[in-house]
Amino acid sequence: MIYLLYGSDTEKARGKLHELVASLVKKKPDASHERLNDETFDAGRLEELTAGMGLFSQKAIIEMQNVFRNKDAKEAVLERIRDIGKSDNIFVFLESDLNKSDLAKFEKNAEKVQVFELKTAGEIKKEAFKIFSLTDAFGRRDRKQLWVLYTKAKMNDIAAEEIHGILFWQVKAMLQAAGAGSAAAAGLNPFVYQKSQGFLRNFKEGEVKAISSRLVSIYHEARRGIRDFDTALEKFILEV
Repeated sequence: MIYLLYGSDTEKARGKLHELVASLVKKKPDASHERLNDETFDAGRLEELTAGMGLFSQKAIIEMQNVFRNKDAKEAVLERIRDIGKSDNIFVFLESDLNKSDLAKFEKNAEKVQVFELKTAGEIKKEAFKIFSLTDAFGRRDRKQLWVLYTKAKMNDIAAEEIHGILFWQVKAMLQAAGAGSAAAAGLNPFVYQKSQGFLRNFKEGEVKAISSRLVSIYHEARRGIRDFDTALEKFILEV
């Protein structure tokens, strides 16, 4: 059996490795526990562990840490990966980098594959800015706060299309909540339903539907090049 943990976020991947191995050892207290890496790898030992049981226990749990840094080890593992996947012993691989071909072979034979990638600067900035704060300002009809949040979103490299999408999502939720007697009837999460019902009090009858139509027009006109998306969206925000 194979478990694969891989990716550039080696700290998180290693943490998951320790967590997973601890869990496996707890479930199988009689299993032996071994560690092999790129320096201690032994092809003969791999063959023994793949083919049979541990010498003094029913099963073995083997940590394989960055063995693909060793060219010979990589070749040996890939040559026997089908047998490793079918083995009664449990192999937990930790690799910081895999090419597409090697990853595909693992995915075909592994019980589970998890990826841990470091986030880009852009992704970190987007996480720091809470995009759902835009929907709250819109629902409260707080035009000034909505515009401030819109400018902050732009400073965090969040595209106009993404901002438009989150606002349209909120408008759609409000339309679903309007007239519905429950979250289930509206087809919404209870929390979203309650918030949307509260937001509806800030709009006159028919306004939300008109806003929905306007947002649809902005999207299609921007996609056709008739209007600049950013300019049209900012104008919309200032007129909410």
